[in-house]
Amino acid sequence: MSGETPTPRALNIKPLDECRVLVTPTSFAKGDPGLKIALEEAVGEVLYNTTGRPLSSSEVVQLIPGIDGYIAGVDTIDQAVIRAADQLRVIARYGVGVDAIDLEAARQAGIVVCNTPGANSASVAELAIGLMLSLARNLPVAFQATKAGEWPRLSGLTLEGKTIGLIGFGAIGQQVAWRLSGFSCAILAYDPLIKQAPPELPNVQVVSSDEVIRRADFISLHCALTAETKSLVDARFLAQMKPGSFLINTARGELIDEGALFDALHDGKLRGAALDVFTHQPPGKEHPLLGLPQVIATPHMGAHTDSATNAMGWMALRECLAVLRGENPLHRVV
Repeated sequence: MSGETPTPRALNIKPLDECRVLVTPTSFAKGDPGLKIALEEAVGEVLYNTTGRPLSSSEVVQLIPGIDGYIAGVDTIDQAVIRAADQLRVIARYGVGVDAIDLEAARQAGIVVCNTPGANSASVAELAIGLMLSLARNLPVAFQATKAGEWPRLSGLTLEGKTIGLIGFGAIGQQVAWRLSGFSCAILAYDPLIKQAPPELPNVQVVSSDEVIRRADFISLHCALTAETKSLVDARFLAQMKPGSFLINTARGELIDEGALFDALHDGKLRGAALDVFTHQPPGKEHPLLGLPQVIATPHMGAHTDSATNAMGWMALRECLAVLRGENPLHRVV
């Protein structure tokens, strides 16, 4: 959508040195020092999120009045935020997912929304494979036992000869497939928008979702969160999975019905799961899934690498400044 005519509010151009920008991803300021320098030299004032976490709607509402540009993490940007955004012209999402943004409210308010596709694909793909290997070799148990002075003889699985299923075959899913090409495993992928694998991935079969679910030893989720994919992994989905298979989620927590997943793991239908995301974050130490030894949990760290944070930062910065200058961003969502 990058070629579309800017929305009316985006045409209310004023000098960059008079613009105020809100930056909420905490890793933005911790990455390449040039990011802060470039932004602060370009605009009149920059406000940073100092909480160390994503902001709630009520917190953003307090900060957003008088802001022209918003480099946003996974904060809640709902109708209340859009109503309070009296000067806002652009939301530049530091990442890909825009499910936390009320896109229709932004469109009606004349606010451009853009994102940074591809910037974190390699990093998320690497984590997904790392979690896959950790599940296969039961690494958390091995770590803890060995550091406790034990010397258990643990038996694991190889990825060689196994079938890996990818639900979602966009940039991240394809990066996972490419990186798995040396593991001598079969790769099945499902994506409603993709009918066949690209030529550079001849080891991938694009099949139906039912076939992926039924045949895969490991299923890794790489789809966007939409009304159609919310609670995609429900009791029916889990019942179709192979007995003793594994589930990996580095996409969005809301893709999974966590109660149904708990039951499938507790009952032994699934051998294990690795979750980098949860429906509510942080999930809290009393979350039932965290009490299961066959669950590996990480704190939504898929994109938290040097290359990904810097790439997302520079892309979001360029998109934000482009709109503030009256130009079309490269990766416009609405």
